[in-house]
Order: sequence, then structure tokens, then C-alpha cells
Amino acid sequence: MMFSNTLTLWTGALIILSVSLWSCTTALNDGAADCCLATSSRRIPKKVVTSFTIQTGDGACSIPATIFVTKKGRKLCAPFPSESTWVSHLIDYILTGGKNHPPKPREKKQRQQ
Repeated sequence: MMFSNTLTLWTGALIILSVSLWSCTTALNDGAADCCLATSSRRIPKKVVTSFTIQTGDGACSIPATIFVTKKGRKLCAPFPSESTWVSHLIDYILTGGKNHPPKPREKKQRQQ
């Protein structure tokens, strides 16, 4: 009878310790932000980018930036869209599903007779 109570006590203590360690680990992971600390003005080719997110510069991330994700899963930090036209064009390209905007048709000149 004494062995059963001791075993139950140790099992309960082990469960409480495990839950405590797990919650501390989860809390530490939630606090770490994946931020761009600097941006590069080097243009990123359209063919390697699959998605993007906007970093506003609020909270844990101190600078505004655009984070492009490549096909290989790399995250590339570019300037904020309002600061660079190539960034806004690349965002438009991603949002349209990777299709370029068709060129405007030229008007044909009619021959004068």
C-alpha cells in the first residue's frame, strides 16, 4: 500500500514538472520574432519568389521591410513597398499569380488615300 502511494506521488510530480517545462519552452518560442534587421536593395528575380509578408516595424521588429520567401524556403529582406518600385512590382506579380500584365495593344495607323 505504501509503495502505491509513493509511486502515485512521484508520477504526479513528474507530470507537473513535464508540463511546467513544456509551458516554459512554449513561452520562450512565442517571444522570439523572425524579423528583418536590415534590407537589401538588390533586386530579387521573379522566378524564385513564391510569397511575401510585410514587416511594419512595430513591436519586436524595428524596421519596415518586405520579406520575400523563395521556392527553397529562404527569407529575403527587401525595402518596404513604398520605398522601392521594384518591390511593389514584385508584390503585384505575386498577387496576380505570376502573370505579367499584358502590354497595351497598339493602334494600327490607317493609310491615307
